[in-house]
Amino acid sequence: MKKNLLFSIVCTLLVLPFSVAIAAEKHVPKNAVQIQLSYAPLVKEAAPAVVNVYSRKVIKTAASPFAGDPFFGRLFGQGFFGPRERVQQSLGSGVIVGKDGIIVTNNHVVSGADEWRVVLADRREFDAELLLSDKQADLAVLKIDTEGEDLPIMPLHVDNEAEVGDLVLAIGNPFGVGQTVTSGIVSALARTDVGASDYSYFIQTDAAINPGNSGGALVSMDGALLGINTVILSRSGGSNGIGFAIPAAMVARVVDAAVNEDGRVVRPWFGARLQVVDRDLAASLGLDRPHGALVSETYPKGPAARAGILRGDVITTIDGHEINSEQGLRFRLATHKVGESVPLRVLREGKVKSLHLKTRAAPEIPRRNEAVLDGVNPFAGAKIANLSPALAEELSLDEFAKGVIIMKIAPRSPANYYGLRPGDILGNIADEPVKSVADMKRILDINDANRRWPVTIKRGKRRISTTIRLRN
Repeated sequence: MKKNLLFSIVCTLLVLPFSVAIAAEKHVPKNAVQIQLSYAPLVKEAAPAVVNVYSRKVIKTAASPFAGDPFFGRLFGQGFFGPRERVQQSLGSGVIVGKDGIIVTNNHVVSGADEWRVVLADRREFDAELLLSDKQADLAVLKIDTEGEDLPIMPLHVDNEAEVGDLVLAIGNPFGVGQTVTSGIVSALARTDVGASDYSYFIQTDAAINPGNSGGALVSMDGALLGINTVILSRSGGSNGIGFAIPAAMVARVVDAAVNEDGRVVRPWFGARLQVVDRDLAASLGLDRPHGALVSETYPKGPAARAGILRGDVITTIDGHEINSEQGLRFRLATHKVGESVPLRVLREGKVKSLHLKTRAAPEIPRRNEAVLDGVNPFAGAKIANLSPALAEELSLDEFAKGVIIMKIAPRSPANYYGLRPGDILGNIADEPVKSVADMKRILDINDANRRWPVTIKRGKRRISTTIRLRN
């Protein structure tokens, strides 16, 4: 009995200092034994760099048809039926990544707005300037002027790749309730079938992400920005444990373009068409498993062709990262600047070859030569342009697409009335092939005022042939 009591006292004396140390200083959990510890030190370090982003847009409504009517003017006043303004506001999150007031968020948080305001975690408020809006990557960069006031920043986690199973925190402002922190793990990497941006290559996490978290931070255990939370998969609109973040490598590239490249992202062009290597294709190529991306066509004198890549090559790695899809390759290239040399490996006739791709921008050949069509024809009011690799990339189209594309349609125009749409690629018009804007203008000049117009257009993956008859 006395021995047991003495043993208990000794154990208590040995454990007590350790318990006091735990109470005095908390640590981020590093293993299962430490799971009872707290994320609080990490949150205190990271959370101040996550901000609320308020976007504001003034929408003007059209004047009433009764505006100017003397009878209704006397009843209600002349200004009652005039144009009115309505303010549309939205809320998202952002992350401070530069001491000079540089903030990164999602493009869909700020797009279409006229004014932006940033509220820090300590309730300081600043008007923000939009430096860059990148729809393709769904990222935007804002800047605030603090007039010398210090700002908390979150470093970018670019050098080290995330791994499935890594612990992460998601910090943002879901549903506008105020800054919220949720925890989880990296559930998957390189998700390419989400469709939230043109460069779909997301980190998947089960940390709760909800509306309002967009633009917030996915934080690694060293307190760095692992990614920008951007989209969730949910039938209800709430978190189902499947959220996606844009990796920090892409964030760093967009921020660099905003700060050092006049607010314009110019991404490298690969210049080849790829297809996924499935099981059957892998067997026909003699591969032990489906992996890599098969080159089915190279653009003449494009970067891929200049690097020595041939039709039939299987691209296995780029920059040391395994490639299994076109989206994965596009993402890896997009994290580089134009002019850099990028190492890659290809499998050719059973042998691995190491090559270097000298990156360059997609060329605008032919020049777009934009023109707005007019006259008495079903195309009047359409803005058209010549397709090129540069324009195709800008519009997220196949870089091999050629011909003339409709860029815009004026409201209440003949082009709008007869069902033409932006994105339609003109084929044959009035039984003549359209290969350039000049061709289209010439065809309209010859056939202007005709009542019957045979038309062939490509709309997405569909080819539409019809005859448009002008109405009086």
